[in-house]
Amino acid sequence: MPDQSAIVTRFAPSPTGYLHVGGARTALFNWLYARGRGGKFLLRIEDTDRARSTPEATAAILQGLEWLGLDWDDEPLSQFARRDRHAQVARQMLEAGAAYRCYSTPEEIAAWREAHPREPFKSPWRDATDHPDAPHALRLKAPRSGETVIQDAVQGEVRVANDQLDDMVLLRSDGTPTYMLAVVVDDHDMGVTHVIRGDDHLTNTARQIQIYDAMGWPRPVFAHIPLIHGEDGKKLSKRHGAVGLHEFAALGYPAAAMRNYLARLGWSHGDDELFDDAQAREWFDLSGIGRAPARLDFKKLEHVSSHHIAAMDDAALVAALQDYLSATGAPPLSETQTQRLIPALPALKAKARTLPQLLEQARFALIQRPVEMDRKAAGQLDTVSRGMLESLTAAVQHASWTRDELEQAAKKVAEEYGVGLGKLAGPLRAALAGRSATPSVFDMMTALGREESLARLRDQTELAG
Repeated sequence: MPDQSAIVTRFAPSPTGYLHVGGARTALFNWLYARGRGGKFLLRIEDTDRARSTPEATAAILQGLEWLGLDWDDEPLSQFARRDRHAQVARQMLEAGAAYRCYSTPEEIAAWREAHPREPFKSPWRDATDHPDAPHALRLKAPRSGETVIQDAVQGEVRVANDQLDDMVLLRSDGTPTYMLAVVVDDHDMGVTHVIRGDDHLTNTARQIQIYDAMGWPRPVFAHIPLIHGEDGKKLSKRHGAVGLHEFAALGYPAAAMRNYLARLGWSHGDDELFDDAQAREWFDLSGIGRAPARLDFKKLEHVSSHHIAAMDDAALVAALQDYLSATGAPPLSETQTQRLIPALPALKAKARTLPQLLEQARFALIQRPVEMDRKAAGQLDTVSRGMLESLTAAVQHASWTRDELEQAAKKVAEEYGVGLGKLAGPLRAALAGRSATPSVFDMMTALGREESLARLRDQTELAG
């Protein structure tokens, strides 16, 4: 087992589309494992599929990781840029007798497989001594007998019979390296000690181990984590709703909540459901990862999100709101809006499950005068109710502007008009927010402050008469 201080993990996405939530969780697990042990977390862009890899997708992946709060060490590595190094290793294997030239054409290989449908391809060139001057691939000379054994930190011991594996191609006939070779060379050269990835890669691992062994390189620790399924138990796809990390950002889940939720998706630490980054880094270990697929549960995600929104300090929450607005293409909060929003947050954040819910509750602090009314709020304002607001304005003109004193003043005005406080709260709510459903009118008044609250009341009382 490598020294804890020398732990190196990596995340290696293919830049062919958005960052899937499953990929984000894989990145998070690698990040947590490395950061919790003082190790390094590296990033490699597996861009060898030149037809599908795009700079836009690479940028989207980096942006997604940055939003999630995962920092990486060193510059991101391009796998395609290292193709000469991959080819060099293949030639080393050829010189050492661990690989051979295969001159079989695609048509010949297809015909062989049609004749032997249940067997891996066996090249007639494996032990050839004649080498014609013709296009050829380089194939791994894999062992034909025995087993390749994977000691997986999650899946346990996995055994694969070698006679079920073919001599995989290392270099194609055009000289380009294959993905299977490139991954091993890159992981070795990057000093990766732990390969933590989805269990859909498990079948590749037996083949990749043979390259490590052929080169005499130490094998990393492999940990293949189960995939994420939807609530119906089927493989996660668009039919389940959001699957891209950018979609979760646009739905208004804070990055801190996503880190907490994704960490618990397939990994556990006792019964702990809610935790911060420091706890996650301290607790995370491969032994806590289960073998069964995890299920994406939006109700549980909302619960985690509400916890983190309530726990965030004002500066972090404002930053999260700005990130949300950016993710949805909305304009950022202005300095004036931010100044009005911050005093309102203590009363609002304990009730919001998502950032858009928080913004909706905080709408009263973000709008400008004159307050625009919806139909129901406008129905609360008539001559009598505006008269009550005028009396309230006079009553609180010189109040100390605490919640208790404002509430007592409102109760006294309501008593003078012979009505309950609710009869005053409705028009007061309309005047302050232009809505019939808002936070407490006294929370709004304390958040808005004396000057803005009185100005909004006067806008309505001037219409009384």
